This record gives sequence, structure tokens and C-alpha cells, in this order.
Amino acid sequence: MKDELRYVGKQVGIVFLVLFLGLLVFAVGLVIGYGIIGGGDNPWSILSPDKWQSIISKFTGK
Repeated sequence: MKDELRYVGKQVGIVFLVLFLGLLVFAVGLVIGYGIIGGGDNPWSILSPDKWQSIISKFTGK
């Protein structure tokens, strides 16, 4: 029973690690795309909640 719980814990840890790495790559891609390709003044501003609120409001019309 203890070995099974350890195995499940390892698997859940691997899933969280992969999710974290995926989010990290996504964030770096956003910064690169917004800063270099998009020509933004501050590439790190794409990660701020205010910027996301303005982007979402453009799509929803609110």
C-alpha cells in the first residue's frame, strides 16, 4: 500500500512539473512574441493582469 501511494505521488509530481514547465514556456513565448514581434514598449507588461483584462475586453466587447 505504501509503495502504491509513493508511485501515485511520483506520477502526480511529474504531471505538475510538466504543467509548470508548459506554463513557463507559454509565458516566455508571450514575452518574446509581444516584445520582439509585436513591438511593445515593455515586453514583460504582457504578463500583467491589467493587460490581460484589456485583451479579454477587446474580445468580449465589455
